[in-house]
Amino acid sequence: MPRLSDTMTEGKVAVWHKKVGDTVKEGDILAEIETDKAIQDFESEFSGTLLFVGTQEGDAAPVDSILAIIGDANEDISSYVSGGITKEEPDNKTLEKETEISAEQASESKKQTPTESISSDTLPENVHVITMPRLSDTMTDGKVANWLKKVGETVKKGELLAEIETDKAVQDFESEFDGVLLFQGVENGASAPVDSVLAIIGPAGTAVSSIVSGGNNMQNSTNANEQDSVPKVDTTQNVSNNNSTETGSSQERIFISPLAKKLAEEKGLDIHTIHGSGENGRIVKKDIENIATNTTSNQEKEKIEKYTPIQTSLEDSETPNSQIRTLIAKRLSESKFTAPHYYLMVEIDMDKAIQARTEINSMPDTKISFNDMLIKAVAKALRKHPQVNSSWAGDKIIHHGGIHIGVAVAVTDGLVVPVLKNTDTMSYTEISQSVKDLASRARDKKLKANEMEGSTFSISNLGMFGIETFTSIINQPNSAILSVGAILEKPIVKDGQIVVGNTMKLSMACDHRVIDGATGAEFLKTLRTYLEQPLSLLL
Repeated sequence: MPRLSDTMTEGKVAVWHKKVGDTVKEGDILAEIETDKAIQDFESEFSGTLLFVGTQEGDAAPVDSILAIIGDANEDISSYVSGGITKEEPDNKTLEKETEISAEQASESKKQTPTESISSDTLPENVHVITMPRLSDTMTDGKVANWLKKVGETVKKGELLAEIETDKAVQDFESEFDGVLLFQGVENGASAPVDSVLAIIGPAGTAVSSIVSGGNNMQNSTNANEQDSVPKVDTTQNVSNNNSTETGSSQERIFISPLAKKLAEEKGLDIHTIHGSGENGRIVKKDIENIATNTTSNQEKEKIEKYTPIQTSLEDSETPNSQIRTLIAKRLSESKFTAPHYYLMVEIDMDKAIQARTEINSMPDTKISFNDMLIKAVAKALRKHPQVNSSWAGDKIIHHGGIHIGVAVAVTDGLVVPVLKNTDTMSYTEISQSVKDLASRARDKKLKANEMEGSTFSISNLGMFGIETFTSIINQPNSAILSVGAILEKPIVKDGQIVVGNTMKLSMACDHRVIDGATGAEFLKTLRTYLEQPLSLLL
């Protein structure tokens, strides 16, 4: 599992683009990895055959754990995987597991009822025991929200078997095997621990009483005779149509991949109106992306939003935390509780900056923002005050040679901070173009890992929202972050006279372990000079 950002501790496989047995070439996209900041394409560095997948779609794994093995076709890889392959074997027995739990252990808890002992010696040929999958890194129990197959129905590899509710979301669960559903270990609406028996799939007519001890206690809706031997059915006949409506409901079931569902939610799309191009009409990622590129204009969107009634509810609701939201909470909590923050505030006269920006933007093919001017001024001020461009490292302070400014960008799941490398060497135009490009790709989750690493100072600007002043939490390992408010027109005193002027308030949060109060004040004094006298930036 690659480290795709400086704060990444684990990665989640959003989509596998290759299956075990597929040929892989160097440069092929192997998978889409969801980090704490974005979903990124992960390319193979090698050519060969994909022999092993260590992390299933929708699962997370720590950085540096085994993600995949690529080698020669039919190569024996058992010696490369310590303790055997537990995630997905080349023979596709991904979810088959031998579980032994004594009767005494089974009686300790009602939640452990589905885990009656299963002996590998009793497994007939082509019979697969499927256990409750771990669909999130924090999942300990899973709830069957809905069985999509009934006992006795034919199941094909890749078909949806059930909807599993985790601690974070309801996810589709696909079968890894062909056969007949012989046994359901958990009822609709019931929960069971991870790795307990979820289902058994095998040839029609296979007796399951010899496989699961106490089997008739595991599914109250099926009597002992029914459970002992499932009626034989024609395994070539598709008993259940994936596109059929649900029993007792007129609402058509929507088949959609987890990634496509997530993208649809982010873009506010109604999945009931989307035609899927995947197998059996399943909605996949490209279907969402195609719709996103053909959405209505911003003006039409505004009209729709304007005349759409606001729906209110008096009931509490919950939103599962995404990986990025969870990590933001963790990182900011660590920063706030470990770095002794203090705050310095200053008000800037922006009249000359406004005049300078107007003159610059009058030039052909040139358009910069006040934020671009601010970034340029901050970069030059950091070069003059290197202590502010430093980081705390426990037994030492690191003084960074390069000035790399992180610019906070709001995205759907929270906040990311793309980085302008060597900002002090960039022109206004280069800063403007880079900020627009990084911000756009940040919102589309297309930033590369190295574009979010290595910042030495950060800027957060809420001025466009009319916020006059605010304070931010330091983006470690930086030692300071600048909070930028709106430019406001108001009465000010100049040369002893009250006149109308334009001012902007800045607030800087500093780590007192690195930046003393006087050092921070001197930095802001220099920054103020650069903004109030824009020509000084050219010196």
